[in-house]
Amino acid sequence: MERLTRAELQARNRARVLAAAREEFAERGFRDAKVDAIADRAGLTRGAVYSNFPGKRALYFSVLADLAEREAAVDGVDGVDGVDGAASGAGTAREALAAFARAWVSRLPLATEGPARLGMDLMPEVLADQRIRRPFAQLMKLNAIVLGLALEGLGVPGRRLVRVAETALTTLYGASQMADAAPGFSEPFDVVAACAALADLDLGDRWDAPHLPFVPRARPGDGPWSPPPAVDALGGGPAPLARDGVVAILGLHRLGAVEEAVRAAPPAGEVTVVLVTGDPGELGPLARLTLAELRFCLRRALPAPAWPCLRVVHDEEGAVAAAAGVTAVSDGTEAAVRVRSGRMVARADGYGACHAAASAEP
Repeated sequence: MERLTRAELQARNRARVLAAAREEFAERGFRDAKVDAIADRAGLTRGAVYSNFPGKRALYFSVLADLAEREAAVDGVDGVDGVDGAASGAGTAREALAAFARAWVSRLPLATEGPARLGMDLMPEVLADQRIRRPFAQLMKLNAIVLGLALEGLGVPGRRLVRVAETALTTLYGASQMADAAPGFSEPFDVVAACAALADLDLGDRWDAPHLPFVPRARPGDGPWSPPPAVDALGGGPAPLARDGVVAILGLHRLGAVEEAVRAAPPAGEVTVVLVTGDPGELGPLARLTLAELRFCLRRALPAPAWPCLRVVHDEEGAVAAAAGVTAVSDGTEAAVRVRSGRMVARADGYGACHAAASAEP
């Protein structure tokens, strides 16, 4: 028998722990699940579980993220920009919101027993810890920006739809909570109709350039840009980091700043947001989970031309950040570089960095 390398053995054990944890969480729920029972199911020691995951909550988030990413990948053909045949081909923002909501409610549990209960403890765990709530709020903000930008591609030119997207996501997350707490209470078709109607509401949503007490100026440069291979969490294929555009390195407390880069970038300019965190073991899988859920619904709702020129990369090891010159990352990190012809021609750090790099003279 061929001997496994250390990396191969670790990958195999991690997969065994994830499979065992999924069974334990599905049967007992997060609160009653035991790490010792997960270790027994996996045929490993308790220490082996903790060598792969820092705690039970991190393991729970990882199980949910793994399932969501598998579902999003199976639903479409990865590696192709835009969407596949599962998309509705919606031509208006109203049609796209309806299709997005239908995709969302199609995944709601109809009962509180069996596998559907697996994700029921997610929101209680988010609510239980301020350290989780703040990154989760910013992840929701990022999702709303992505969805809003996509809707803008179908709506009235010049109209910002991020607040409409925020309201739609609030409605859908509320529907998810009611499906868990009071199964059968809400009518899914009513939820879809309500989300579609949001497209016609004028919420007074306008975009103003950021008003910061100090906006850093982008520093000109001419350094080589050699990013490592990365995956686009929205498209599913390789992230085109070598293309001209803006690469924003953002911690999980600063994700809303990506809109500053998108709005300040030249027309059709590409923006890539690189997600970093000071807690990759627990917050990393939470980020993967929320983006995978968004990706599943976007694939079913929006035609390829409506997808924004925005990429999202999970950088839990900090490799892409290091290539951009950011050697130490935290959840408060904000840095951005402007890339042209394989060179970093401008960079900025700190609050306002996204706006500064995107608006720098080419």
